[in-house]
Amino acid sequence: MIRTATPADVPVIHALIRELAEYEKASEEARASVEQLGEALFGERPAAFAHMAVDDESGEPVGFALWFLNFSTWRGVHGIYLEDLYVRPAARGGGHGRALLAELARICGERGYGRLEWSVLNWNRPAIGFYEALGARPQDEWTVYRLTGEALAALRSGR
Repeated sequence: MIRTATPADVPVIHALIRELAEYEKASEEARASVEQLGEALFGERPAAFAHMAVDDESGEPVGFALWFLNFSTWRGVHGIYLEDLYVRPAARGGGHGRALLAELARICGERGYGRLEWSVLNWNRPAIGFYEALGARPQDEWTVYRLTGEALAALRSGR
């Protein structure tokens, strides 16, 4: 059901990312190209990793998890930051999302990573319910900040 992504999966991962962006009402923000994704996952210095959820009968991809390493200075160990988890609507409820997260939890244990973290949109009640049913809890003492676009360019240039 779960396998490590291969370079041949990049177009499918790209399509799944587009589906996720549409679901999150942010299609215009998903601008990564197939080439950029391939370089990030399988280039000379991969910056991200991915796992595929495949249908047991057809072998067709029905979802993915894309993640990268973070690091806790307080704990002194790496963790996994889950950038995207997506299962196609027709395959939801089949255990694919849980299996993807279980694989990442397995990797954490195998490699001594201290955390598995991700963000979820506040309005995405189905995802929140799913995560909480697994035992995940929101971290409400932290607020995520982000610099992009003009603000990032201004800081970079000293403005």
